[in-house]
Amino acid sequence: MIQTTLYEKNIDLAPAPWTMHEFFAGSGLVAYGLKGMFAPIWANDISEQKTAVYEANFGDDYFVLDDIKNICGKDLPFAHLSWASFPCQDLSLAGSLGGIHASRSGLVWEWLRILDEIEYKPKILLLENVTGLLSTNGGDNYRVLHMALVERGYDCGAIVLNASHFVPQSRPRVFIIAVQNGCNIPLELVGDSPCWLHNKAASDLGSSLPRWIWWKTEKPPRRYNTLRDVIEKDVPFDKDYVLKLIPKRHQEKLAEHEVVYATGYRRTRHGEQQLELRFDGIAGCLRTPEGGSSKQYLVVKKGDEVHARLLTVREAARLMGAPDSFILPGSYNDGYKAMGDAVAMPVAHFIGERFLTKLAEAVYDD
Repeated sequence: MIQTTLYEKNIDLAPAPWTMHEFFAGSGLVAYGLKGMFAPIWANDISEQKTAVYEANFGDDYFVLDDIKNICGKDLPFAHLSWASFPCQDLSLAGSLGGIHASRSGLVWEWLRILDEIEYKPKILLLENVTGLLSTNGGDNYRVLHMALVERGYDCGAIVLNASHFVPQSRPRVFIIAVQNGCNIPLELVGDSPCWLHNKAASDLGSSLPRWIWWKTEKPPRRYNTLRDVIEKDVPFDKDYVLKLIPKRHQEKLAEHEVVYATGYRRTRHGEQQLELRFDGIAGCLRTPEGGSSKQYLVVKKGDEVHARLLTVREAARLMGAPDSFILPGSYNDGYKAMGDAVAMPVAHFIGERFLTKLAEAVYDD
């Protein structure tokens, strides 16, 4: 286990009416988001850097640092919920698009193997991934996963939820909520057609797949905070050289305003590097820090002065909904990876509050 002697366990996740297994647990923002609803009694990840973040904040009493291929379902304690945020690289439009059977995203089949090995299976499952899960390969990546759940006795449906409802970051993600067939599902959670939670790909899939559930709930309250509200003060601007990469159309937009807070990634367009900015008050989707264009720049204009730097790790954490008390040990890249490869904390909280707790109350009262 990662040593946590430098830190005190400052977040107690134990007080909760329900329990969960957390696969691909990462830095623990899902567990934090479900605090008071589902207590993690077993969690696993293979990344030492992300494990260090998890254990620094929550301790290491139940965390297993290991390859999921080495996990045996018979060794797991009973839990009411199994949450699996399986790797997205082979399903992301920014990745290899290798598909659901490729080496990284294909680890979801290891999770299913473990589920098969559990004697008393959780009645509620949650799988999370990028929206490409629904759209890539003509939807077949999702279809094969859906049918695998159906064959194991679960009814399920996919919803799309963007973290931008809660934090100033554009981060749409797919959440598959599955419930054992025959369990009582509250009528308030189920519709008969698509709603705001379903994009076109989800709507098309739901209209053609068996035992699909049209999950529904009310929209969250409007978000009022913007990118400007999460920026750390007095951080030096040390990347002004990238300003020359801003395309002309974005330079013109900068010139239209006295004060601007914008973010951008370096991209190659027509063989040339550009720093493309967004001016809507939210950051682009955070990424893991591999590759030269994976770190997000902050550009601030005040009057005639324009400066640039990278987003800080704390700013990335704020964009994921983590409080400033959340401990981020290690290097810049370690912290940026822990946040860029996570589920936004308020998104997990919303799903837990609107769906998972209501399902647990219903299905475990059968």
